[in-house]
Amino acid sequence: MLALLSALYLWAVAWITLRARPYGSDIASALDRLLAWFAGREATAWITFERVEFAANVAMFVPLGIFAVLWFGVRGWWTAPVLGLAVSAAIEFAQASFLDTRVADPRDLLSNTLGAVVGMLLMLLLAFLLSPSRPRR
Repeated sequence: MLALLSALYLWAVAWITLRARPYGSDIASALDRLLAWFAGREATAWITFERVEFAANVAMFVPLGIFAVLWFGVRGWWTAPVLGLAVSAAIEFAQASFLDTRVADPRDLLSNTLGAVVGMLLMLLLAFLLSPSRPRR
């Protein structure tokens, strides 16, 4: 089951990141309207496309960190940032080399790796909370 979920997740990431356009014109129009609404209010003017994109990239890679801990265990925690960076670098390379309509962005390496680290930290916290407590001496 873990293999199937991992494969579906990786397929979804590839589908999102390796298409000619990340989303259709209907979503782009809705996003533009939402960002314009945020920009028109002082309290939310800080919400820009760049920040939304960064947060979306972080969120997209949180499951990778979770899967890394599930595959390699708590002691293999270090695989999450390595996999996050490697998968992100492969995506950015493919976008730069093969997709004229996409822009490879070095910030994506940071946001994607950060997402994998967040997923890893969530799993490590869960493992800590679920581990049996040891009596004090």
